Amino acid sequence: MMKFGSKHSGNAPIKCTVRLLDDTQLLDTEFQINEKGSSLINRVCEQLDLIEKDYFGLRYVDSKRQRHWLEPSKSIFKQIRDMEADNILFSFRVKFYPPNPFRLKEDITRYQIYLQLKRDLLHGRLYCNTSEAALLGAYILQAELGDFNPEEHIDNYVNELKILLKQTLQLEEKIMEIHKNDLKGKTAAEVETLFLKKACVLDTYGVDPHAVKDQRGNQLYLGINHTGILTFQGSKKMNHFSWSQVQKINFEGKMFIIHVILNEKKQTIGFKCPRGSSCRHVWKCAVEQMLFFTFPSSSDVPNVVSGGGFFSWGTKFKYSGRVEREILEDLTITRESPSVTRVGSLRRKSSSEPVTPSNIVINQVAGFNSLPRLLTNTNEEYNSSIDSSTQIDNSSVLETLLEGQEITTPKIEEEVNHEEILNDHLLIGKCQLLGRILLIIGSISPSYFYSL
Repeated sequence: MMKFGSKHSGNAPIKCTVRLLDDTQLLDTEFQINEKGSSLINRVCEQLDLIEKDYFGLRYVDSKRQRHWLEPSKSIFKQIRDMEADNILFSFRVKFYPPNPFRLKEDITRYQIYLQLKRDLLHGRLYCNTSEAALLGAYILQAELGDFNPEEHIDNYVNELKILLKQTLQLEEKIMEIHKNDLKGKTAAEVETLFLKKACVLDTYGVDPHAVKDQRGNQLYLGINHTGILTFQGSKKMNHFSWSQVQKINFEGKMFIIHVILNEKKQTIGFKCPRGSSCRHVWKCAVEQMLFFTFPSSSDVPNVVSGGGFFSWGTKFKYSGRVEREILEDLTITRESPSVTRVGSLRRKSSSEPVTPSNIVINQVAGFNSLPRLLTNTNEEYNSSIDSSTQIDNSSVLETLLEGQEITTPKIEEEVNHEEILNDHLLIGKCQLLGRILLIIGSISPSYFYSL
């Protein structure tokens, strides 16, 4: 596969593909070599007829399988220049989940939020208990299929559809029961509203989990949303640091560090990320979320620097775009709200996938950027509905997301290790240079400085 190089013509447009939220549409487009990220984001939003575009962004994966948000104020080409030139793929996603989707001005924006949350439920990011999962699943079913029809909806008609990360027979029966008895006559718009009302109050609403370890080496997953920074161990929420408690966010190498005030005392809490690049990504996500949801205006947002030390350069981040308060106070949207074109986007299981078992068998695979499900004997967690006769080692079974996993292949691992070795050599070189400078300064007579 060809990668970008210095010989690329500055006048030739670069082709790319944008995957939209409903998964049934791909947008083929192109950009110029000097074009900024905001231009491409605006073009996608125009295609979708979105005016409240500040909540959305484009995400991509680099050659080392690290995910990034396309920065609006920077050149697209400079951000993706290490990607394969003939395989540039962006994913249109919700970047900032609105705390209250019903404060959005247009239904068409809310519909995109709904599509994102439907994806989050499917991929395990929107985590909830059995009854909540059944209710959300039934809302999706009503929106996609309409009222229950005994002539069309026979036997287990949910079995062939992919609604949740793990679907048990018991859960599918509950979904069908709600669909049949409780939702008759409700339109797609009405059940989407009910879905949003339920989803936006869940702990994992707007959370894109990042794999980290605490100071004791325990595996945790870090989530960042409009409320602050959350940590999860398995399916259990461990900590919630609200933005009002967070005083500072920075990182050093692989360590993501937050400075908080708890019980009127200042505390510093660190989390170790898998790699330096993933730590930088977590830091950027946290900074952007904090600035977007807490600052009164974009003009008040300062430039942020972190990752620097006595022997290393820092990472500078400049926020681009409006903050949420400015969006909510914007009175310039005066058009008549456009109609929403709904596209059936429920995935069907492939022919190679088995029918839903009554007892789930989970592959013992753990991947980064996934919210794991630590299986327990309780039936409260919807994808932990396992027969009591089945014995499982809870300490080793984790579930992973189906989308956006960072799978480290041997080649990628070798590249990452090589990068870390280069960084170590660079650090040693800086130390040697500093030592030589100190020796030179020490050899100069003090009278020289007095004469200046």
